[in-house]
Amino acid sequence: MTHTIIHNVRVVQEQSVLELGWVVVQNDCIIAIGSAEDQLPELPEDTVKLDGAGAYLVPGFIDIHVHGGAGEDFMTAKQEELDTITRFHMENGTTAMLATTVTGANEHLTAVIDAVQQYQQRPMPYAQLVGVHLEGPFVNPKWKGAQNESYMIEPQLPWLEAWVKDYPGIIKMQTLAPEINGAPAYIKALTEAGIVAALGHTDAHYADVQEAVKSGLTHAVHTFNAMRGLHHREPGTVGAVLTTPGITAEIIADGEHVHPVAVQLMLLAKGVDGIVLVTDAMSAAGMPDGEYMLGELPVVVTDNIARLKEGGSLAGSTLTMIRGFQFLIRELGISVVEASRIASLNPAKVIGLDQQYGSIAVGKRADLLLLDGEFAIQSVIIGGEVRI
Repeated sequence: MTHTIIHNVRVVQEQSVLELGWVVVQNDCIIAIGSAEDQLPELPEDTVKLDGAGAYLVPGFIDIHVHGGAGEDFMTAKQEELDTITRFHMENGTTAMLATTVTGANEHLTAVIDAVQQYQQRPMPYAQLVGVHLEGPFVNPKWKGAQNESYMIEPQLPWLEAWVKDYPGIIKMQTLAPEINGAPAYIKALTEAGIVAALGHTDAHYADVQEAVKSGLTHAVHTFNAMRGLHHREPGTVGAVLTTPGITAEIIADGEHVHPVAVQLMLLAKGVDGIVLVTDAMSAAGMPDGEYMLGELPVVVTDNIARLKEGGSLAGSTLTMIRGFQFLIRELGISVVEASRIASLNPAKVIGLDQQYGSIAVGKRADLLLLDGEFAIQSVIIGGEVRI
């Protein structure tokens, strides 16, 4: 049994910052939190002591929409490639993540689910793969974005039934277009299976989204992107997402996918607790400009902006969670507490893991980041173990 105390830190909790705080970790779990005025619990002589020297201590980031990084893509990744992706994102503050697919054939998607299940069966040395996010293939070609139209089909309930039977608990979320044939029944089946039903790549009208919510839809991927926009006589998908309390909304906070003013509008409409930071990062994240693949589609990255080689649509991103976190604070002026909820607690809540992940609280996993005064990463702790 190992004990660690992280002291002389500004502990960023769900509602406030505990100045001159300390956190005690036993193995992989937080067992005590206090300030300089509180008496430390009795600890073994061999307790590891980490002096944070006034740094911020924040919960590790949770990325529920990420396709790859460091030159690798979840669609083709095996165990070694999964190490590469999870190591890169860990180095940029992500401590838990969902392996996210693009549209593909049944066998392609099943292969990703299978690879993640196998990866979970051994100790994961870097960011934890807590499940899979299937982005498609049951989406609308009209808003295909950087998805391969040739694989877009109507929802297939037998596929879902087989996945749930063969890979219980692995799929955490699936993105689909709620207006296409068969979507309401599929959304209901997702909900009954404990899988988050999310909208994306959709031409849904406002009324379509309201009906989908009745069936169990609760989330929107990369809000504003690849969906019917807001019009004053037809609020569309965006209008429904912004005004429906039961929908949480992802944001790619890189200043390219969504203008900062639109993000401010989201904050006004949804509040801090209704927004989730994601990267939507592809294989080019962490790599030089050049040509890459997103699934089977060629992508060109110029000045860190990824676009399809044919047509020029934005193709995922090269964003990291730490950069998105910094963007929220620097460009939007929100507090470190609010940014932490958007990057850690809110995504944990979306996928039902907030009892273990997402905030610094007694009883939760010790997945933590030390950030300096400029919010640069000093150290990454996963499961109570210092990884960086």
